[in-house]
Amino acid sequence: MAISKAERLKKSKTPARDARFGDRLPQGQVLTERFPILTVGDTPIYDDLSKWDLKIFGEINEEKVFTFEDILALPQKKVVCDVHCVTRWSKFDNEFEGVLFKDLLNHFEIKPEAKYVVVHGDYDYQTNLPLEDLLKDDIILAHSYNGKALTEKHGYPLRLVVPHLYFWKSAKWIRGIEFLKENRNGYWEQNGFHYYGDPYKEQRFSGEEFELKNFKDRDFDY
Repeated sequence: MAISKAERLKKSKTPARDARFGDRLPQGQVLTERFPILTVGDTPIYDDLSKWDLKIFGEINEEKVFTFEDILALPQKKVVCDVHCVTRWSKFDNEFEGVLFKDLLNHFEIKPEAKYVVVHGDYDYQTNLPLEDLLKDDIILAHSYNGKALTEKHGYPLRLVVPHLYFWKSAKWIRGIEFLKENRNGYWEQNGFHYYGDPYKEQRFSGEEFELKNFKDRDFDY
């Protein structure tokens, strides 16, 4: 069951690095022009965005809640970046638009002891990141992709984008950002995947087994 697909990926032949891209394409990745869909569980449907909100909590001085209108009222930025999925696909030059994570921090005060973040997404998805990583200039809470609103399967209405880590860290359908003193692993990190996930170091697995489908078996909507 779960073991077989992870084992098949581990034992599969690692693609040779394509010399055309130099170090831009990480070892073990295959370039695609499409945008595969990989999702845990059902895809949330948000028919009424007036009922959507983003809760900020944990090691901060006062909890904060943003509506979708609040997000759109903040300074809007665009980030063009490459993304790399643990299932071995990479896609270059993706344009995401939204609010930089570091700009969001201007609207609440984080306690000095906060060192980690858990990002919460529907339904009950979590992923963990060091706070320091989220302060980079290209970390964005995105509502649009290549000039259009995100599709439901790619995280509408809001997703996190963390280009320098494997794409499971870029949580979809985000509803909460929790600041922590100590690291706490999220969904995939508790189920066999690396706690950090640097694609240039091939930090795919923690050593435990878990199901992982090849991206060529997945759907696409771009």
